[in-house]
Amino acid sequence: MVGIIIEAIITGILTGGVYALMASGLTLVFGVMDIINIGQGALVILGAYLSYVLEQQLHIDLFLGLLITMPCLFLLGIVLEWLFIRPIRRDRTMLSILVTFGIALIIEGILNLLFSADYIQLHAWYVTASFRIVNFYLSYIYVFGFLLAVLLLGALYLLLYRTRFGRSMRAAMENRTAAELIGIDVERVSMITFGIGISLAAAGGMAFGATNTFNAGSAYDLISRLLAIIIFGGMGSLTGALAASVGMLVIEDVTAVTWSPVWANIVFFLLLVFILVLRPQGLFGQREGRKQ
Repeated sequence: MVGIIIEAIITGILTGGVYALMASGLTLVFGVMDIINIGQGALVILGAYLSYVLEQQLHIDLFLGLLITMPCLFLLGIVLEWLFIRPIRRDRTMLSILVTFGIALIIEGILNLLFSADYIQLHAWYVTASFRIVNFYLSYIYVFGFLLAVLLLGALYLLLYRTRFGRSMRAAMENRTAAELIGIDVERVSMITFGIGISLAAAGGMAFGATNTFNAGSAYDLISRLLAIIIFGGMGSLTGALAASVGMLVIEDVTAVTWSPVWANIVFFLLLVFILVLRPQGLFGQREGRKQ
């Protein structure tokens, strides 16, 4: 039993890194733009389908395919921000939920039209291959997915804290109005931030599609988990998204092997309720809302 629990903890940590990658784009967009992108789950699934097409039709490795899918979704994010998000001038948080939900429905409809509702999974040698650690086996894709998350989240950290554009992003997170007064082009920062958030969905979608079967409808369960993670960690906090992803996935996996897989999903959301009762702003959230 001890070995099974250890295996569940390791798997939870590795899977949590992938979820942190998907949630980071969601919390980054909220922090800078003050909008809740309900369409993030659908965009993650879109990224998974793009990786599927590249692998099936062009025989491009899943990880190499990210050199294509991430720039494509970055450009898509810029277009979506310009067409649908930027025109929202008031009640941005509430209206953004409706707008991005509409985007999610459009993406889901297009994916169902092109690929049907059948479940699929991404394939590569490292998706099914595994290696032994002491008394249990660990799939290569979980390790590779975690390393990908570390690489991209590390790059995101350097962008935020080691570049001039990152300082502009953090200024917009702290106080949007003040950032505009000191000469920061907040509209440009928002556009690029939205593109970055969507491009991270492409990477997360590839890792998600390689470790799970999925179809267009998978976005609903996925967005509920991602929202739970960023609320648990604190809206707008990248550190909180990472901590919440790893913590919640470890607890879920341990619950699945020690109690029941059915209860694992329930515990995931019960934990969220428990934390919010004790700390409504989340683990790393601020008690006061951001000034506008």
